Amino acid sequence: MAPSTGLDWVFWNGLYKDGAPDGACSETAFPHSTGRGSGRNLLPMSTILEIPEVRQRVSRLSVEEYHRLDQFNENGRRTELIRGIAIEKMSKSPLHRSIGKRLYDSIARILPKGFLVYQEAPLTLADSEPEPDISVVHGVESDFLASHPSTAELVIEVAVSSPTLDRENASLYAEALVKEYWIVLDPQQQVEVYRQPESGRYQEKRVFGPDETLDCSSIPAVRIRISDLFA
Repeated sequence: MAPSTGLDWVFWNGLYKDGAPDGACSETAFPHSTGRGSGRNLLPMSTILEIPEVRQRVSRLSVEEYHRLDQFNENGRRTELIRGIAIEKMSKSPLHRSIGKRLYDSIARILPKGFLVYQEAPLTLADSEPEPDISVVHGVESDFLASHPSTAELVIEVAVSSPTLDRENASLYAEALVKEYWIVLDPQQQVEVYRQPESGRYQEKRVFGPDETLDCSSIPAVRIRISDLFA
């Protein structure tokens, strides 16, 4: 995908993922030209976004504008669109990768016919295009040859360090009527579970501990023993 001409946009780097402290943002780019690596002015994100006037002037992207951008930023890293902001995806730690693989394999083995499980695949929502660690959608592959899913039965994010952004995204998924949202918390060996999306919010939140088994209410066949994720 080629960048759109003259489009003002933001790469929001370093948000809340593995190895990054809460709110630690390293840099932002405001490109004003079409060439990769040209016309970019890098500024310290940790200070510039603390200025209220600047935060109000951040130029947001629609999903359609985001689709016209290159899928990689000038550092060669992938991004995802969250609330109109192109946020740089952080590299995953070995532990993050391991937990995500266990989840994917466990769900893929027991998922009934008529559902698909994806790993780090886009969901196209109203003002965002996140790429959650795991998503389970209803349908068959031919349903999504021309467009990404716009909702899901289950979305899972793995939080090895800070879950701040993952918790913030709960409203994003509730608005898209994602039936169930899990945040896997490695330090606590717990899973936060959000259910019953209504009016842009989840009406139910529960925390499951390492001695419990988690049954997915939206896909009853999916049943995960919490301790197995952290073994």
